[in-house]
Amino acid sequence: MSPIQESNASSGMAVHDDCKIKFLELKAKRNHRFIVFKIEEKIQQVIVEKIGGPDESYEDFTNSIPADECCYAVYDFDFTTEENCQKSKIFFISWSPDTSRVRSKMLYASSKDRFKRELEGIQVELQATDPSEMSLDVIKGRAL
Repeated sequence: MSPIQESNASSGMAVHDDCKIKFLELKAKRNHRFIVFKIEEKIQQVIVEKIGGPDESYEDFTNSIPADECCYAVYDFDFTTEENCQKSKIFFISWSPDTSRVRSKMLYASSKDRFKRELEGIQVELQATDPSEMSLDVIKGRAL
């Protein structure tokens, strides 16, 4: 087994080291606002598809999510509590639109838990099949 990947016994999926490295940068250094991951089916591996800079908005993030293809994403959501405290929560979003291929939906569903375990520090998980299920209002509601 190469050092760059760890096999996922349930689906045969591996996770590229870059996924974990970029997630740690988002979590600890806060130098990314979001990361979009995809499964590269040819090499059976989860890879980084897109990274959003710290100044990018939630709209930038949702525009980075493919309309007709499954993906995983993490988003670092900053908010202010009712007590006026600045907080942040890291969301894990499993995106599986109705218009994506059935095989793709099955692959992402069977690999999700194993991939999520690689990303220590996720605080909220969302599953979405439609953009309304991951709107900013939904994110705000789940954060508080």
